[in-house]
Amino acid sequence: MEFARSELFERTFKDGMALVEETAAYLDGPGRAASKRLSRGAALAYAGESMRLTTRLMQVASWLLVQRAMRDGEIQLMEASNEKYRLISRDPRPSPAFAGSGELPEALKHLIVRGGAIYERVRRLDETMYGDGEDKANAVSSQMAMLAQAFGR
Repeated sequence: MEFARSELFERTFKDGMALVEETAAYLDGPGRAASKRLSRGAALAYAGESMRLTTRLMQVASWLLVQRAMRDGEIQLMEASNEKYRLISRDPRPSPAFAGSGELPEALKHLIVRGGAIYERVRRLDETMYGDGEDKANAVSSQMAMLAQAFGR
């Protein structure tokens, strides 16, 4: 919970939410117009890449909102660490580009790179904070055992 009170969290939250808004504005405006001028292959790549980007950004936004809710006392740590609030992808390798991605508008390519960076930042934070479910349970159990031993219970 201390993380959600940190400057790093505030900066990550601000960056993530700003990128969500910027991406939505682009895809609803200039991106929509640009996509109509693309070849068929590039238009399919545009659809796939924009869907992948928005999915990742929604995962980031959801994770950040859960951390803020935990900070504000709206949910507890055990609930925030539930698998349903964790990022879906644990694979740090980038997904392969869609055929025709080379023809995408530069603005979308830039958003994809920035979206990948914020996703990776949040994924690493998620792993650092919550780790794997099995390791987390063992770490909590061992910490509880040490506390019980220290306080003679």
